[in-house]
Amino acid sequence: MAAMAGDETEATLPPSERFFRYFQHEVTALQDQMLRLDNTGISGGERADAADHCLAGIARLSNEVKDASSYIPAYDQRTYSEAIKALSKKLEDSRQRAIPKQKFSFRSSTFTTRKNESAISLNDAAKRAKEKLPGPASETSADSSFATTPIYPASPTPELVQDGDSGTPTASAPSSSDAARARTMSFSQSTKVTINNHDGQHIILPSSASHATSSGTLSNLRRCVIDMSTPTSEDHAFAGLTLRNISDSLIICGHVDGAAHVTNVTNSILVVASRQLRLHESQNCDIYLHAAGRPIIEDCKDVRFAPLPEIFLNDADRMIENQWDAVDDFKWLSAELSPNWQILEKEKRVPAAMWQEVVPGGPTFGAAEILNTLKVGSA
Repeated sequence: MAAMAGDETEATLPPSERFFRYFQHEVTALQDQMLRLDNTGISGGERADAADHCLAGIARLSNEVKDASSYIPAYDQRTYSEAIKALSKKLEDSRQRAIPKQKFSFRSSTFTTRKNESAISLNDAAKRAKEKLPGPASETSADSSFATTPIYPASPTPELVQDGDSGTPTASAPSSSDAARARTMSFSQSTKVTINNHDGQHIILPSSASHATSSGTLSNLRRCVIDMSTPTSEDHAFAGLTLRNISDSLIICGHVDGAAHVTNVTNSILVVASRQLRLHESQNCDIYLHAAGRPIIEDCKDVRFAPLPEIFLNDADRMIENQWDAVDDFKWLSAELSPNWQILEKEKRVPAAMWQEVVPGGPTFGAAEILNTLKVGSA
């Protein structure tokens, strides 16, 4: 519990000063991401995905400045607004430098008339951030070139589709079968992972998905077990990861080079290694975490933190100080410790043997059985 009380000086700072420090941290992180843009390839949409990730970060930061206007002086608000404008211009300049190279794109002309639903303009992003709306929903296609490969052929198979423009594999089409067993997915041409609208599924990403980690999005999942640790374990971490609207599930996120943004997750277990975790509007969650930066929670309650299990650590993780228990609650401004989170007691953590023997599942041991064994949600 030392880390919980370790930064009392910062906890006693006035809200405006705490926000100033947070703003500086976020601006520095966004600038670092934009510096890496020029070294990111444009084939397969990697550069566009990285730019979209920066764009979303700028939009979120702009929205947070507005939310904090009640306790930030007017002069500081103007300063923050100018900084956000400068970030937006820097990102746009970086995008413009990439335009002449687009003639080398390998996308089929068949899809040039379709808007990439995963990409939004700066104005769209700012508007969505202001209104707190989710991004556009994934599309499905009946004639997809992707298909799931069941480990156990007798099990029902979720549909995996390819977005016609972005080459994104999208696991969609909800299934209500509690008997659904583990399955892997084909990622032969994809650059990012999207898994949406599932109930009672056990989905395992194979090592062949290691080139599909420019970004990841999981949404609208209930009573699911999702394991993305294998393709992201060594040198192929997600650039960014978004989780939203998930309940009664076990999500093994794998590794994320940037931030993991988690919104509206309830009665679930999350396992994640990332630069930073940002948790919003979530409750009754156990989070097994390795984080290079201080985790941030907002509008959350009954959240419990534990360090990342040894089985999911890689060599790079062991060289970085894990700040899993240095949590900042942005909606708790009192000098006292936030009541919205706590350390998960050791005796209540998932035993090491279960990560190896239970979580992988088996022919007669699917999502429902795994969740029941781990006492997740209402499984």
